[in-house]
Amino acid sequence: MFSRPFRKKGALNSTTFLRTFRVGDYVDIKVNPAQQKGMPYLAYQGRTGIVWNVTPRAVGVEVNKQIGGRIARKRIHVRIEHVQHSRCREDFLNRRKANDEAKAEAKKAGKTIVTKRTIPGPRDGFMLENVKTEILTPIPYDIVREGIKY
Repeated sequence: MFSRPFRKKGALNSTTFLRTFRVGDYVDIKVNPAQQKGMPYLAYQGRTGIVWNVTPRAVGVEVNKQIGGRIARKRIHVRIEHVQHSRCREDFLNRRKANDEAKAEAKKAGKTIVTKRTIPGPRDGFMLENVKTEILTPIPYDIVREGIKY
């Protein structure tokens, strides 16, 4: 499960250590088996959390974990080799930027604009033309006439 991919084994890249994490950043926990120190427990593999603490070699990540019937917020420290910046908010931030630009343009034009997302309704109907109906009738199967072939 934690084996490195083909031709990706060996020492870690220096960019892994040069990434900056700030409190409030969303990060994905993705265990890197080349570094055994600071590994999170198996249950946190693949989870997305929020950074709540930054230390020289690790970050504190707050992750939701289901325990029985409730969801608990767990705070764990994970070495930076095992976390990466999450892309979960990219779509939201791009949409917010586009909405702000659209609102600014509408304000200049003196109009009001609705930036809410809408559910796409059903597709428009259409009529089929020059279609001929064909009636298919089943052919009865006779085991005696067909014979049993092995």
